[in-house]
Amino acid sequence: MKNYIYIAVLLLTLSISQAQQTPAPEQTKPIAIMGATAHIGDGTVIENSVITFADGKITTVADATKIRINTAEMDVIDATGKHVYPGFIVANGTLGLVEVDAVKASNDLSELGTFNPHIRSLIAYNAESKIVESMRPNGVLLGQVVPRGGRITGTSSVVQYDAWNWEDAAIKTDDGIHINWPSTFSRGRWWLGEDPGLKPNKNYGKQVKELELYFVEAKTHNAGNKAERHLPFEAMAGLFNGSKHLYINVNDQKGITDAVNFAKSHGINKLTIVGAYEADKVANFLKQNNVSVFLRRVHTRPNNEDDHYDLPFKLAKKLVDAGVLVALEPSGQMERMNSRNLPFYAGTTVAYGLTKEQALQLITQNPAKIMGIDNTYGTLKEGKSATLFISEGDALDMRGNQLTHAFIDGRDISLETHQTELWKRYSGKLEREQKD
Repeated sequence: MKNYIYIAVLLLTLSISQAQQTPAPEQTKPIAIMGATAHIGDGTVIENSVITFADGKITTVADATKIRINTAEMDVIDATGKHVYPGFIVANGTLGLVEVDAVKASNDLSELGTFNPHIRSLIAYNAESKIVESMRPNGVLLGQVVPRGGRITGTSSVVQYDAWNWEDAAIKTDDGIHINWPSTFSRGRWWLGEDPGLKPNKNYGKQVKELELYFVEAKTHNAGNKAERHLPFEAMAGLFNGSKHLYINVNDQKGITDAVNFAKSHGINKLTIVGAYEADKVANFLKQNNVSVFLRRVHTRPNNEDDHYDLPFKLAKKLVDAGVLVALEPSGQMERMNSRNLPFYAGTTVAYGLTKEQALQLITQNPAKIMGIDNTYGTLKEGKSATLFISEGDALDMRGNQLTHAFIDGRDISLETHQTELWKRYSGKLEREQKD
């Protein structure tokens, strides 16, 4: 019994020591950032800027050579030679839903069943996640939390990454519903002796009809007297009245076209294609239908044998040139860890044709517009949230992305993580060894 008690106390101690830092307190005094190069997030750059904010809201964004600010009552940060950016936003992410993949108790990624529109990711969001904490030193301060699994995976929400709990974290609750569109092709199961190559999905038509029937039934239920509760159908109501966004995960050309036509047939105008690997083939179609795109992870390999080796790097440029509203998303293998690389995904698109300010929009203004939070986040504008950070250099380059300060709603947040603690510990060890 003594051993059990000892183990329990040890585990409790370890869990407390591994908890995230206490969230930053509310802003109490106005702050002025002087002399930095300000990247507004809408394509505009102010070389020598002055940015002030109070009570969590930006009060001034201006050229320091054209305006005089009384900073007597402010905390002043001299950012000469540095850069200021709006907080980066993760689209279609799962941060906070899984902590350790091998530990089932820490995995709230998906639910059983095919149609789960009523499953809300927000209430499963772990605000004390060590993984979420590790996003902040790279400038990733906001994100969309999306459930996975099934045909209709559930309802997402948008959160900020320095909170006591999911209620405090929520920026936009239940912003949209996510669908995994049926695949037009399938691969043979090699372990059963089938040809592993691609072949047409014989059940594609049936699967689309099942989805069609579900939407019709949901619309009918919500138009009725609702004498009997049906939570999944009621969760769909926002799609039909325009209060929720529809996100459809689909990559192939035919699937994208079918998905857009499907949404339009149900009167759904707030539509985003997620993944969108072959979206460049139907870019004009997407533009004509005012359909936005969450583009698949940039740092990945081509899907098909005859695709150009750098196609994933060039897709953003192709879609932006066609006038499509594009944001980057990190889904895929090890996606939660790789979400911290979001700025470097954007940086890669610069090497393949976009300007730095266009690339910045892919992870600031554009996702904010798509998620419907652009009136508060995504750009450095007067009246908007003071969610921003200061970097030593170019934040889209891993050599320059070295944060000195970060703020969420004006709160001066911690940039310490388990990784930074380890770095300090072992760099100190190396210094001592070198002296010896």
